[in-house]
Amino acid sequence: MATILKGGEVARAKKSGIMKRVDALKERGICPALCIVMVGDRKDSHAYVKGATKALTGCGIDCHLAHFPEGINQNQLLEEINAINKNPEYNGIIVMRPVPDTIRWGAIEEAISPEKDVDCITIKNLSKLFKGEGGGFYPCTAKAVVDTLDHYGIKVEGKKVVVVGRSLVVGKPAAMLLLQRNATVTICHSKTLDLGRITSEADIIVAAAGVPHLLGANSVNRESIVLDVGINVVDGKLTGDVDFDRVEPLVSMITPVPGGVGSVTTSVLMENIVTAAQRLAGEI
Repeated sequence: MATILKGGEVARAKKSGIMKRVDALKERGICPALCIVMVGDRKDSHAYVKGATKALTGCGIDCHLAHFPEGINQNQLLEEINAINKNPEYNGIIVMRPVPDTIRWGAIEEAISPEKDVDCITIKNLSKLFKGEGGGFYPCTAKAVVDTLDHYGIKVEGKKVVVVGRSLVVGKPAAMLLLQRNATVTICHSKTLDLGRITSEADIIVAAAGVPHLLGANSVNRESIVLDVGINVVDGKLTGDVDFDRVEPLVSMITPVPGGVGSVTTSVLMENIVTAAQRLAGEI
């Protein structure tokens, strides 16, 4: 049986450090705050906002929703984002996806201030990530992968790591962060030929393709450490990219879905907001 790497344990460990930083800011009259921009009324977006608000306020971070109708045009939305950029009350900005087809997502990426880009979607922050430079922000889920490995004392230097997924949200950023730790990284995806053979030869597997049960019993080995980042809904239930029931008995360590890496993501977001507040205040 594998050791279950529980994200809740990682999040709890991070929470105390976050709250200390928030308290120190508030002593100086600075209240860290996030503004979430949402267009339309998707149920999943509302659920995310509700969960994020609860988590952030629990650590003393304010969370504001800027909610706009489905019919808002691109220029109007960009003006609203620019106003949030200039508003000193907000240290971070997140724009919920998807946005209506009439709004070009690239325009949103270009509009957000890099100093408030706590979800790392701007070119400036992505450039810092891929160059290995400091002073930017890392995508929250990709950073949550690394933080989970760190919390459980899993060293990646010199290890064979396979990242399954090539998105700019998780796959590519996770690969870059692991490369910075001197791992030997292979990036695969759902169209990779002989995917199971490649992943079965890895020491660490990061599953982030967004395909339910893409990786099964033939995709792992007895020493595999598996981090499942997939978030899929199958028959009304949340499931990952890994067939957990079949894979768990065959590997050394694995994260569950739900309750794994996703539980750490919000903690990384909170750290980014606090860091943004400190930078904007000139403290770091």
